Amino acid sequence: MSSISNPIPERIVWADVLRFIAMFMVISVHCTDPFNISPAARLNPEYNFWGTIYGSVLRPCVPLFVMLTGMLLLPVRQEIGPFYKKRLTRVIYPFLIWSVLYSLFPWFTGVLGLEPSVITKFFVYAGDSPSQAFSDSLHNILMIPFNFTPLSTHMWYIYMLVGLYLFMPIFSAWIKEATDKQKRMYLYFWGATLFMPYLHEYVAKYMLGSCPWNGSFDMLYYFAGFNGYLLLGHYLSKGNDWSISKTLLISGALFAVGYAITYVGFGKMVADPKSTEEQIELFFLYCTPNVFLMTISVFLVAQKIRISSPFWINVFANLTKFGFGIYMVHYFLVGPSFMVVDFLKVPIPIQIPVAASITFAGAWLFTALVYRLLPTKAKWIMG
Repeated sequence: MSSISNPIPERIVWADVLRFIAMFMVISVHCTDPFNISPAARLNPEYNFWGTIYGSVLRPCVPLFVMLTGMLLLPVRQEIGPFYKKRLTRVIYPFLIWSVLYSLFPWFTGVLGLEPSVITKFFVYAGDSPSQAFSDSLHNILMIPFNFTPLSTHMWYIYMLVGLYLFMPIFSAWIKEATDKQKRMYLYFWGATLFMPYLHEYVAKYMLGSCPWNGSFDMLYYFAGFNGYLLLGHYLSKGNDWSISKTLLISGALFAVGYAITYVGFGKMVADPKSTEEQIELFFLYCTPNVFLMTISVFLVAQKIRISSPFWINVFANLTKFGFGIYMVHYFLVGPSFMVVDFLKVPIPIQIPVAASITFAGAWLFTALVYRLLPTKAKWIMG
């Protein structure tokens, strides 16, 4: 998902495999939206059931990418200027191109004489009566510097990623000097912040010094957020000396606890018609203890993966090259993938993985085609 490349000459194969796992999980998460977001689907108990099962198990997707970024890029080995130039340009140009294309899609459908309902079939967040006016598409384009739109909700990650890139050289200066004990202390404080979403929901809206005139900057604010996953990826980059069986046992227990909390909590929220959007997303938030438990368990298991086949090593390396492009384009394909699923009458229990597989394959093929046709320019379009 990020455009990072391995700065170490020898390829870290398990990291490529983990990137594939995380990428497929991200696409699968977006394929749960028709189950969990659509008002019609939320009224169907079977859609609720399977949307909750898949949606809960897939939450480690984004934190895994952030951990990989921290593992591969921290501490930063470049001066701040070259680092920003290399990282930001490879992200921002594709982001702008594809954000504009997503914003223009409703207008294109109007030009082609299609009904507005087509937009909703492609993008579940578009609403029941999306506008096809060029003025509204232009407004969305002008808003790109400020935020994403309902037609490009996956772009939220890019805003976050750019923020991490901006912070990393500064964070890196401390990481270079910090001892393992100091890094663990930071992670302990960060771990405490993971409980804050639940404390805000079930204890009090304002806590630890936050109030109406200080809504966000509470006592632990400076330890909060995805930078904790950055440091965690760096801290765990050396792996561990546990046996595979011990790793699977401990990781399985951690994942089971995290999944149980996520499944029960989200299921309760989504089943209540009075739940707000914030409440529905509460147990799905990436910076929560339950998602952390699932994330670290997947990361630890992935570190034990060993692949010797040159064929599969090249396959996963190819995904690393095309990963950002796959992320850029895949959201266009989620809706059509479900059209195929409906046409094939795929049973509800496996609709999400089937749609995700179609979306993933289509996005991968499209990105590979762009690189084949425009070998020198593709990186600026696809990342």
